[in-house]
Amino acid sequence: MPDSGTELYLDLLKRCLLNLIYEDPRIPFGWDVDASEGVYKNFDLESRLNGSDWPSTAHTMIGMRRLDNIQALFEDVLATQTPGDLIETGVWRGGSTIFMRGLLKAYGVTDRTVWVADSFEGFPHPNQEGVSARSFSSPGLAEARTGPPPAHVQVILDRLMQGTSYADVREHFARYGLLDEQVQFLRGWFRDTLPAAPITRLALLRLDGDLYDSTYDALQALYPKLSVGGYAIVDDYRTFVECQQAVHDYLEATRTKVDPHDIDAEAVFWQKRD
Repeated sequence: MPDSGTELYLDLLKRCLLNLIYEDPRIPFGWDVDASEGVYKNFDLESRLNGSDWPSTAHTMIGMRRLDNIQALFEDVLATQTPGDLIETGVWRGGSTIFMRGLLKAYGVTDRTVWVADSFEGFPHPNQEGVSARSFSSPGLAEARTGPPPAHVQVILDRLMQGTSYADVREHFARYGLLDEQVQFLRGWFRDTLPAAPITRLALLRLDGDLYDSTYDALQALYPKLSVGGYAIVDDYRTFVECQQAVHDYLEATRTKVDPHDIDAEAVFWQKRD
């Protein structure tokens, strides 16, 4: 068990990443009546803790339960001495990976690296070269390949395609005093960066690419490097049909059997057994 100083630091880090300190308002979703006007919504504690809002300022939107999950799985791989680094594919403002680096710092771990993988250009365009139809196949998203999608979907796509810049994410790490040589960035589309990434082994693999291609490409390149006893987390497994299908297709193609456990209403995780 962590000592009180470690517990206090990690608890405060999570609260800061979620911005429970200053309680920033949320960005409206596409289905909000005034979404197109960009009117922010009042902070709601339950939504923020559950990871069900879109923070205007906070550095993560995954909520407290998913941050707690990262901590619990990390503490397990430390206790079992499961070898390997930590990675998130699809980092948005960097919050989850900042927390991973904070965990290394809190436990004095100097022989593991946090890999920060993202296009840093947001979502790919539905008709971008190399993007399969499977990445935009669910109702609403599918229309984006042939014409304007429903207005509420377009609002979300516009925001997702903006993403967060490489410079901004680096600056976020620096604000927490956690930008150093144990943080390595993989900048670009996953199909280009992940197969060639100089990663030997992973203990924690967190996928947050939402779409089919980004999820499948990450699994194909990185799951073979996940140590037995290590953990895979899929953030949007129950949110994006495309994400869930990519997981199923990869596991079927590789004849891999897993036992997914729910973290909350959106994310799942499992331990690699063989």
